[in-house]
Amino acid sequence: MHSSAIFLIEFGAIILGLGLLGRLAGRLQFSPIPLYLLAGLAFGEGGLLPLGASEEFVAIGAEIGVILLLLMLGLEYTASDLVSNLKTQYPAGLVDMALNALPGAALALLLGWGPVAAVVLAGVTWISSSGVIAKVLGDLGRLGNRETPVILSILVLEDLAMAVYLPIITALLAGVSLAAGSVTLAIALGVAGLVLFVAVRYGRVISRFVSSDDPEKLLLVVLGLTLLVAGLAQQLQVSAAVGAFLVGIALSGEVAEGAHNLLAPLRDLFAAVFFVFFGLHTDPQSIPPVILPALALAVVTALTKIATGYWAARRAGISSKGRWRAGGTLVARGEFSIVIAGLAVTAGIEPDLGPLATAYVLVLVVLGPLTARYTEPIALRLSARRAAADTVPAQVTAPAAETLEPVEETRPER
Repeated sequence: MHSSAIFLIEFGAIILGLGLLGRLAGRLQFSPIPLYLLAGLAFGEGGLLPLGASEEFVAIGAEIGVILLLLMLGLEYTASDLVSNLKTQYPAGLVDMALNALPGAALALLLGWGPVAAVVLAGVTWISSSGVIAKVLGDLGRLGNRETPVILSILVLEDLAMAVYLPIITALLAGVSLAAGSVTLAIALGVAGLVLFVAVRYGRVISRFVSSDDPEKLLLVVLGLTLLVAGLAQQLQVSAAVGAFLVGIALSGEVAEGAHNLLAPLRDLFAAVFFVFFGLHTDPQSIPPVILPALALAVVTALTKIATGYWAARRAGISSKGRWRAGGTLVARGEFSIVIAGLAVTAGIEPDLGPLATAYVLVLVVLGPLTARYTEPIALRLSARRAAADTVPAQVTAPAAETLEPVEETRPER
């Protein structure tokens, strides 16, 4: 009884605090994500008041938060949209991997950590945070923007690439044979392909199965189906986020609209818990020793992500404003990066890799909402200043070229 009371007090305080922080962020016209993360740091390992009784529940709530964020993104698009975007945007996925994985690998080699650590850190810097980006797109009201399908295509390509990357990195860290690693990889790819095939081919059947006029039944069936598919996907070495996203893709029409309205409050609740959980498992004392290389890596890969989004959006025929918005939105790193670093820490390959990855992700998960909001106006302002500077010499030298003309003819008309 005593432990349950402590749990209710702790969890109630967390939810109340998140509500107050969200209200503050709303008044400041600012994404609440950085404030949620700072709250997690304050009440996590090495923080001001570490939590105890509610930590396990918060961990489960964080997983549900990521799943719901990706489910709601999937509800915004149809299966045909997904397939067409993946077909046209796969070159952007290759550019994304090249530009953002190489800096992490290069830093690991420069620090003398070896090739396995280089592959691990390459994954940390490569993968954007689907959870953070989904939250930012909703907060900024950009789900219907023209550049959003480009962003989602890159995120889906990254998540699908994780179906290949995670088995490989797990095999490298464990030192297993090539045959065993190949079996794990084949299973992961097969499951990802099967889920995608079912979502695209049998989406209407799934929608009819889920459909219900009773909101309670619709909520239970959609939520249960999503958690079931996400859990099975994760058990078979595929991202739970990919499974949830594809469930959302499979649902369409009135079912998708009804599910969106019912699940929106749950998404907001558990998404906030996800960001708090991220901060809870970050020890503030581990950050200062690695903050300089983490900051340098964050700056470089923030620029490479902006370049990736800009290039992909330009290739899709998006206007200049949309290109900058796409680039700025992709900057945030998060859950996948921490999972990858956690595998390396468990394997014990490099003691400083975990703190460096944590500091790096923390910097970009705070910076990500800022770049999503301000990259476009800053870029346009700089472009306007450059254009103004280019016109000044022409205005100054024009009278000099006319010095041989009569004075009366060079006077401007009034």
